Amino acid sequence: MKETRQLTCISCPMGCPLTVEMEDGVITNVLGYTCRRGEEYARKEVTNPRRTLTSVIPVLHGEIDMVSVKTRTDIPKAMVRECILALKNLEIEAPVVIGQVIVHDLCGTGVDLIATKAVRRNNP
Repeated sequence: MKETRQLTCISCPMGCPLTVEMEDGVITNVLGYTCRRGEEYARKEVTNPRRTLTSVIPVLHGEIDMVSVKTRTDIPKAMVRECILALKNLEIEAPVVIGQVIVHDLCGTGVDLIATKAVRRNNP
């Protein structure tokens, strides 16, 4: 069975319109990309869509109340909601350093959640 999917590449600011042609679930052609990243994005998006999760979590005793976090690499798109829900009651104690692992192996994805900002501890 032939199928065509239309995508917009998000690998760079160009936003190339992509067409992915498939037959029996196998990619036969990718059209519309202007760089190699576009073709790679289209193939990955159709076969195994993944996303980088970004959020904020509360910091206890920090100079600021929240710290930005993200997954170290992308996670399966189908698991984004589960991972967001896992962060709901999460808090971290200051100090926090950039790159600090906040959650190891988030929801069994094999990907760590890391801090993307430093937060110093409040002076009592």
